[in-house]
Amino acid sequence: MKKPTTYVGGQAVIEGVMMRGPKYIATAVRTPSGQITVKKDEVHSLCERYPILKKPLLRGTIALYESLVYGMKCLSYSAQAAGEEEEELSRPQMIATMAFSIVLAIVIFLLIPTYGAKFIPGVMDSAVRLNIVEGVLRLLIFLLYIWGISLTSDIRRVYEYHGAEHKTIWTYESGEELTVENVKKHSRLHPRCGTNFLLIVMVVSIFVFAFLGWPNLAERMISRILLMPVVAGISYEMIRIAARTESPFVQALFKPGLYLQYLTTREPHADQIEVAIEAMNAAKPEDHEETPDGDTATVTITPAGPGEEDASRAESA
Repeated sequence: MKKPTTYVGGQAVIEGVMMRGPKYIATAVRTPSGQITVKKDEVHSLCERYPILKKPLLRGTIALYESLVYGMKCLSYSAQAAGEEEEELSRPQMIATMAFSIVLAIVIFLLIPTYGAKFIPGVMDSAVRLNIVEGVLRLLIFLLYIWGISLTSDIRRVYEYHGAEHKTIWTYESGEELTVENVKKHSRLHPRCGTNFLLIVMVVSIFVFAFLGWPNLAERMISRILLMPVVAGISYEMIRIAARTESPFVQALFKPGLYLQYLTTREPHADQIEVAIEAMNAAKPEDHEETPDGDTATVTITPAGPGEEDASRAESA
């Protein structure tokens, strides 16, 4: 298999994996019956419709927005396909869910740290120090959140699919054939992981917010919300630089994000790798004809046992 010239990104979902290529996004889910169902849709990026949005800083904000939108859609589909929901969320339900999630994130990662910073002894005499303490609190809350949810069995399953996603992307980017055995040998850590991005956002926000002074609570909240696109844009550009350079210094700066993935990924099982491979096969730019845009294909696969490389398959569109 020839090495690809384009990137494919992904996300773990409920009992499955989403993969996004330059033109198509595919979500593969293991159903309660043991089948793998794959939904494939065309990507309509705002950056393609409005080229100005491809400019540095702007493209990071758009990437974050599109990740939220597509991620929510894929999670909704996976919950339905995995048997946890009777049907996918409607558009109003999806908007309401996203709005609630954003408000909850603002409360946990913005309001609580900025309100709590003033209770730390010895920092009230310096606005810069207060802002730095706020940022450190935000980072600690983020790390505790990641660790806390990893203790639940459902999230551990998601983290296993997260590991399968990374390993499959590594296999694809290495130009190797997408088989269970090839995927198994790759690392479950990946430099372009969303975990890296979120950690960088937390760190960059410390430096961006540190020089804003310390106005009242309402003004602090507004300033932080308004500056989040700037923080996201800077963080996105840093991720791009890290992915394209082999500089030991740059790679060392991003090591903490890789280490954090030991929390957000787990070693996947063979049947989970199979799901990730199906998602990749549907999303990769080299192959667009197997599943028509917007259709759902059901792929029946015999779960792989120890040492099995191939699984018997039957497809129906």
